[in-house]
Amino acid sequence: MVRALRWLAWMGTTAAGLALLSQPVGTQNQLAMSLAAMAAMAVLWLALDGPRTRFVFLAMGSLVVLRYILWRVTDTLPSPGDPVSFGFGLLLLLCELYCVFILFVSLIINAEPLRRRPPAAVPASDLPFVDVFVPSYNEDAEILAMTLAAARQMNYPPEKLTVWLLDDGGTDQKCADPDLEKAAAAKARRSELQALCRDLDARYLTRARNEHAKAGNLNNGLASATGDLVLVLDADHVPFRSLLAETVGYFAEDPKLFLVQTPHAFLNPDPIERNLRTFERMPSENEMFYAVTQAGLDKWNGSFFCGSAALLRRQALDEAGGFAGITITEDCETAFELHSRGWTSAYVDKPLIAGLQPDTLADFIGQRSRWCQGMFQILLLKNPALQRGLKPIQKLAYLSSMTFWFFPVPRLVFMFAPLLHIFFDLKIFVASVDESIAYTATYIVINLMMQNYVYGKFRWPFVSELYEYVQGLYLSKAIVSVIWSPRKPTFNVTSKGATLDHDHLSALSLPFFAVYGLLLTGCLVAAWRYAFEPGVTNLMLVVGLWNLFNLLTAGAALGVCAERRQLERTPSLAIARRGQLTLAGRAVDVAIERVSAEACTVRMPAAFLAPGAGHRPVPGTLTVVPVAGARPAGALPVVLGPVTRSGADAVGRLAFGTLRPQDYVALAGLMYGDAEAMRRFQLRRRRHKDLFTGTLQFVWWGLAEPVRALRTAFAGEAPRPVRVEAPETAPVYDEPAPVAPPSPPVDLPLAPRTRPTLPVRPRIQADVQPQPHVAPQPHVQAEARTVPQAEPEAEGDWVRLMLDFENDRALAARGRRTDAA
Repeated sequence: MVRALRWLAWMGTTAAGLALLSQPVGTQNQLAMSLAAMAAMAVLWLALDGPRTRFVFLAMGSLVVLRYILWRVTDTLPSPGDPVSFGFGLLLLLCELYCVFILFVSLIINAEPLRRRPPAAVPASDLPFVDVFVPSYNEDAEILAMTLAAARQMNYPPEKLTVWLLDDGGTDQKCADPDLEKAAAAKARRSELQALCRDLDARYLTRARNEHAKAGNLNNGLASATGDLVLVLDADHVPFRSLLAETVGYFAEDPKLFLVQTPHAFLNPDPIERNLRTFERMPSENEMFYAVTQAGLDKWNGSFFCGSAALLRRQALDEAGGFAGITITEDCETAFELHSRGWTSAYVDKPLIAGLQPDTLADFIGQRSRWCQGMFQILLLKNPALQRGLKPIQKLAYLSSMTFWFFPVPRLVFMFAPLLHIFFDLKIFVASVDESIAYTATYIVINLMMQNYVYGKFRWPFVSELYEYVQGLYLSKAIVSVIWSPRKPTFNVTSKGATLDHDHLSALSLPFFAVYGLLLTGCLVAAWRYAFEPGVTNLMLVVGLWNLFNLLTAGAALGVCAERRQLERTPSLAIARRGQLTLAGRAVDVAIERVSAEACTVRMPAAFLAPGAGHRPVPGTLTVVPVAGARPAGALPVVLGPVTRSGADAVGRLAFGTLRPQDYVALAGLMYGDAEAMRRFQLRRRRHKDLFTGTLQFVWWGLAEPVRALRTAFAGEAPRPVRVEAPETAPVYDEPAPVAPPSPPVDLPLAPRTRPTLPVRPRIQADVQPQPHVAPQPHVQAEARTVPQAEPEAEGDWVRLMLDFENDRALAARGRRTDAA
């Protein structure tokens, strides 16, 4: 009864509000009302911000948005007597209605995101058995070695943890390929990965044929695994040690829980972040989804499986017949099926894995095309609105996630609509300048305020528009293809780890230059017509400003197309660990500040190093102090390179030697032992960007990036060597920064100024002693280079000379004390 009365009260209030909104008012009154709402929202935001005022803020903004939409539908469409203008005007209106639908749905879903408390501790004897699935297709052994080694070291009873490498690159089908070269490569891969799994205590599993892509590979794993839970990790998603400890307990609290999803966090920037140099200072695009949207969905039991970094209950998967494979987004489809069967899900907002993003714009667009097509497949083949078993709010949640991918169509319509008036004088939006200010301008500002209020820590102003435009030019084709044939799209593996050793234009850049040229022409024509053509009204000025904003967006996109070279050969992570560095028999405690798959940066007492210097690499070993509860690992072979003095300390780069499988255990323990390292990195970037500074930043990109893109296009630079040393001591992607104030470097008088360099995709050395002068290359390929050898100690090893001197001095001092006694 109480629930029914509450529902009626909400319905009555809503009806009364809509009736009030529908009352006609003059343009000046509308402007005054919108400005008053804007001022009230600003006061709530700046002076009274809190959980209670959040809903008032969003409600006031929503009323202005609804008032604008009512005006747009009733007063701004062209006359049907002009079918061309009316048709384009109706298309523009439909795109605006779509955007308002997405806005309101996102506000409903994300109004109060759920922040889950940590699960209760479960006794070790009661913990369920867990199978870790690492599906692989074409990843190198070095990438897989890191993931498998880290998975084996997770904080979980070893007897209850089984790690599976599900190899789709060495199937019987591939090993029997008619192309003998491809068949030999598949056989070699299978043999290599089988040996790797033996060395890392993992199980290798392949299958007869590559059917149903990733879903088929995972289902093949289910046929052999017997655990209670399944942890799915992409091949390049390395788990932190605490992943299972942070997630398994939720399954004991809810017997109907089928999924615990954690965020996807990344060590490297996507093409937009790298080319605009924002990775270290702006939240990544995916953080808004994982930090806000997934937590919002979790409140309504709508958070879904994202393909990796997730635990699933085996019983639920068996009930649904395994991982769903009708569409190419098997993750969301699987969650969709299980939610409709009454199972529940949970989302843990803590980064517990670190992965890789596509490096090039082409690979980025390819990945998003697959996501877009897969979500449209679910929408068309399994419409959430008609799916039995889902609650209304769950249907709305899935509809919002799927219809979101329709964004390329309205984004392109908004991009080109002003040109219809500028070039052809079509009036697709019938309004005076005063009405445009009173309704449209205030609507835009309040819309931006609401988005910045909800997402300000996770998305800078106008960055969403940039991402949507960059994807929209190519995703529109993907939308048409899947609507035309919903079952046609096939699963394509996203390439990762591409080598970008020089600045160049992306292969996809030509359409972006064409659009920029068209919009620039539109701005010039609009300015000329407004200034010199008789009879042109102020409406041309308004449309010209709209086109100018589009030009700035297209200009920033040109900067995305101008691919910058990578400053890091392999992505690194700032950590805070301790270790012991041993050089020529002498050990010193060091602080490990940053680490990648090929090197780390350490800080040590400068007194450990001899005065006077050269730059010859010195081989040694690094033993890492394990995190609490972890087992000690072996020493890593390292090469000490250039060292910089920083006061009483010295900061040096240690390149790792050629790694055997067991060495990856130590490296994984160093880099992925503490999940707080990734969390600290994300929190450093989550600073609220207000509308004013965010707008200035966007305008700067729009003005400066086209110049850089043109300079890149005309420069025609030849490939240059990849710089590998700077980012290990300075994680800033703009320019390599010094690790200390300028001071004379600590010399290493062993050889001329040479640095250790990297071979072509070194294979993991099994049962071979490490060669400390070679650094591994797990993520990218590079050209072969000559690796300098360290000179024997007999030829003047500075460490040995220093040790001998100090030992002699210590013995002499001891002798003097004995004589005195």
